[in-house]
Amino acid sequence: MGTKLIIGTSGYSYEDWRGAFYPETLSRNEFLTYYAGEFNGVELNFTYYSMPGRRTIERMVEFTPEEFSFSVKANKLFTHVRDETALEAVPSFLAGLAPLLESGKLSALLFQFPYSFHYNKETRVYLKKLIGSFRDRGLTGTSIAVEFRNTDWLKASVIDTFKKENLTLVEVDLPELKGLPLPDDTVTSDTGYIRFHGRNKSNWWKGDNVSRYDYLYTREELSRWKSLISRMTKHVKILLIFFNNHHKGKAVLNARMLKKMLD
Repeated sequence: MGTKLIIGTSGYSYEDWRGAFYPETLSRNEFLTYYAGEFNGVELNFTYYSMPGRRTIERMVEFTPEEFSFSVKANKLFTHVRDETALEAVPSFLAGLAPLLESGKLSALLFQFPYSFHYNKETRVYLKKLIGSFRDRGLTGTSIAVEFRNTDWLKASVIDTFKKENLTLVEVDLPELKGLPLPDDTVTSDTGYIRFHGRNKSNWWKGDNVSRYDYLYTREELSRWKSLISRMTKHVKILLIFFNNHHKGKAVLNARMLKKMLD
């Protein structure tokens, strides 16, 4: 059996996608069902801002096909606040995600660390504690994926540890700026993960969470990923690819473009 390929977007419930993707008159409650009619997976990012509620997640499971896949972004408590209260919140966060775990629709739990999360003894200890806290509470059948936004962590010792622990290192497409990772095909577990954030250099450091990701990839830019993706699929059971350039539906356009290119 070949690699299962999941291509979608980071988030789906955007009002500015009306007209660009969703019909103007479509009820917001129907967004996910409509989205799942075209894509086979989504990366939930509302969980970064608020703790997931069980009933909300149950409805997401109900509104999507059996083979549909969810990747979930960990709450900012775990990746940006990073204190003892974060570790205490692990049980409640997992309780909210229980319907995804029970249905087998949770493909990955994503920890997106900021650029300021540099490689040092303190951060290494925290990361080990954090992952241990989730695994101690039963998160073993789902891939734990970690995204680093700086090059500090991209060293052989970290990659070796990820392979040993079966942790997924997320590959990213970002603007070519000093200190940011470049496209790569490193695989550290049986799950591959790629996130496209756009290449908006001018707004990357000073923009907000809309303007920073306001970017439309060209076909040529995406085509350069084909060989990397091909190599990654040789080593994984599932490859998750999500576009985070969500402004006015650009993520949808690029996800469609990549799907067609890979087909």
